Amino acid sequence: MIPIVLALLAGAANALASVLQRRAAKAAPESDAFKPALILDLLRSPMWIGGIGALIAAFVLQATALSIAGLSLVQPLLAVELPFTMILIAWLPPRGLARVPWTAVVLLSAGLAALLFALSPDESYHRPTTAAWAIATAATVGCVAGLSALAWMIRGPVRAVLLGVTTSIGFALTAAYMNTATRDFERGIGAVLASWQLYAMALAGLASLFLLQNALQSGSLVAVQPALTISDPVASIILGVYLFGEDVRGGPWTVVEAAGLALILLGSIGIARSPLLHEEHDVSRAPTG
Repeated sequence: MIPIVLALLAGAANALASVLQRRAAKAAPESDAFKPALILDLLRSPMWIGGIGALIAAFVLQATALSIAGLSLVQPLLAVELPFTMILIAWLPPRGLARVPWTAVVLLSAGLAALLFALSPDESYHRPTTAAWAIATAATVGCVAGLSALAWMIRGPVRAVLLGVTTSIGFALTAAYMNTATRDFERGIGAVLASWQLYAMALAGLASLFLLQNALQSGSLVAVQPALTISDPVASIILGVYLFGEDVRGGPWTVVEAAGLALILLGSIGIARSPLLHEEHDVSRAPTG
């Protein structure tokens, strides 16, 4: 129960970070895309700094959850970020919670519950071999590089979707490194500092954060958030099973798992079509000062 609560709180903090960061990122010049200048511009925005604070809180909550449970349980729960995003946007005046697409929120929540019930992930942990890390890292980096190159050649909502998927894959790998780094606390802080996964986590996290800023700048939450919501659980479950030997149910349960993912997708689409998100897109484009 504790890792579930921590993961839900991490999802809420991620939602706050997403709303704040996107409002700041949309104000940056489009010419800054894929350039370090984008981060330099954002560093001058108090709203973006607040978003980074929320992101740090989400990181701590997620790391704590991963020190107790595995990727297959913790990462899918972060999908609650999208409903929380809608609620946060609705709280901003002159809106109200009555305008939240509650049907879509219920669909996504039911899909998440069905997915986790069908997977029934255990909390066992098997330390990956060096070869397994090399294969997983190479495959993930190759996928991220390919999608990023494709996104660089495309503009508009499609770029935002591609970068959203790319960002999720990067954050899934970051969580995999985090899973090992947090487990090393059992052997003392010296073991954590000596773990190469700690530094790989930092590098992967920074790269994913950079991709996230470009995704948020490239399109609206309508395009970015559903891509983030769907891709992260899938990538994380694959990494959890391959790297850590996490036991999830297969066979007939895959039908329920597929249905859960379908409900999550339907909920995400319903939320993405909400007028609230379109209004948020307009607010983000409005000139500041």
